[in-house]
Amino acid sequence: MKLLNLATYMTINTDPQKVEELLARGVNEVINYENLKKQLLSGKKLRVKLGIDPTSPDLHLGRSVPLLKLRDFQQLGHHIIFLVGNATGLVGDTSDKDAERPMLKQDAVDENMQKYVEQAGKIIDIDRAEIAFNADWLNKLGYKEIGEHADAFSLASFIQRENIKKRLNAGKRISLRELLYPLMQGYDSVALKADIEIGGTDQRFNLLAGRTLQEQAGQKPQNVIMGNLIKGTDGRKMSSSWGNTIKITDEARDIGEKIMNIPDDLIAVYFENCTRVPQEEVNRIRTIEDKRIQKIALAGAIIGFYYDQKSAKEQENYLREKFIAKTKNVLTEAYKCKVEESLVDIMVDLGVAKSKSEAKRKIQQGGVSIDTSKMNDIQYTVHETDNQKILKVGKKFFTKLEITK
Repeated sequence: MKLLNLATYMTINTDPQKVEELLARGVNEVINYENLKKQLLSGKKLRVKLGIDPTSPDLHLGRSVPLLKLRDFQQLGHHIIFLVGNATGLVGDTSDKDAERPMLKQDAVDENMQKYVEQAGKIIDIDRAEIAFNADWLNKLGYKEIGEHADAFSLASFIQRENIKKRLNAGKRISLRELLYPLMQGYDSVALKADIEIGGTDQRFNLLAGRTLQEQAGQKPQNVIMGNLIKGTDGRKMSSSWGNTIKITDEARDIGEKIMNIPDDLIAVYFENCTRVPQEEVNRIRTIEDKRIQKIALAGAIIGFYYDQKSAKEQENYLREKFIAKTKNVLTEAYKCKVEESLVDIMVDLGVAKSKSEAKRKIQQGGVSIDTSKMNDIQYTVHETDNQKILKVGKKFFTKLEITK
């Protein structure tokens, strides 16, 4: 376990607007909302825990949802704990499974976790985080301690879980090993003295187990933040076992092309849960009719976060060329224009407006955009930053702008 000098942490940000956003963006449920909000506004430094089991070698966007929430807490100055489940990973969490998860071998877990901390460092500031491994305490427990933990729960409460109930009704096997997992995750919160635990909605039982075991140990029960589960490229829950993931370690081009192939109804979901693009900007992008342009903006935001802005722009240009520029009703050659050339004059020259007055009217009516930006200024002149972007007029006309000085 990596211990920190807490004096190195920033002061706690108690801005009510920041706190509200923290408790809302990408959040499905909070337990206990009022208590947690009061603590966040008090200025108290909270211990915030997120555990991830190394069941596969790469983190993907589904895993990024709780990691981004952990990052949100870190940016407000709280003490964050990134827990690698090298003990729980062996046993396996079946919270989201419709069949028994096989028990992993130790060497597989060890191999999978080799770069977990490094990958998490793409999202959180590792130098200001506590890094923990739950084998450090779980492997030291004996039957006595496990029996005491198990005594806090009933079998009935376990089998009432929806996925467990479905498996029982279908006559599928449920191993006694599966009953141990909530105890293990719950005891992690005791060992780490967590004030808050972050997890997905599928882990509700496990997260509440942490509260139960903390009370049994004489600790205050942790608050819980459950984030949304996101779907993968095929519309099912994003999962390494289904091969429908967008990995945060994927090449920038692969990230972009995978995003272009997600179902249209996931664009807003990904923006809210997998990026921190301001909500006002997300709302504006959602007004764009062409879903391909929305996806290019999404790809740029994600690539820019995990790589850099240069890579994001390069891939945005590549995606425009591949998915838009060769579409019917799109000019096959870029339209060459000069810096500070009038948008109205460009539209007339392209023939998408018969006159300057018609061009101005189309702009005022909201029918003209450059990439993700809706044009509403009839005096607008193009800038160098518009180079290689897509000018769209109406629903069917597109062309790429090539800006020269």
